[in-house]
Amino acid sequence: MRAKTKKTKRKGMTLAEFETSLYGKKGTPKRDEYDEQLKLELIGELIKQTREHNNLTQTQLGKKLGMDKTYVSRMENNVKTQRLDTIIKVFKALKAQMFIRVEGVDGMKEVELI
Repeated sequence: MRAKTKKTKRKGMTLAEFETSLYGKKGTPKRDEYDEQLKLELIGELIKQTREHNNLTQTQLGKKLGMDKTYVSRMENNVKTQRLDTIIKVFKALKAQMFIRVEGVDGMKEVELI
């Protein structure tokens, strides 16, 4: 005979609940700032992963871009906010595809940048 298992309530929080508790609801200034920072960190991480996938050091990528290694490091670690043209230049040097998707009143449009 099988023993009955007692259902227990979850004591933790979901990530969304945790973010709301720390930064407030979506649409508030503090939460908007957090969400923006998170997106920038993801771009930096994508640059790093793509660079490593291409077996390049920060110095080698910097040379391809005509930039210093420290600038590449700052992009990857999100120390500095990047302009779109710089991000395009980086992914182009890494031979990666890049798309931008914009949803507006006419629906969603996707543009291939590289």
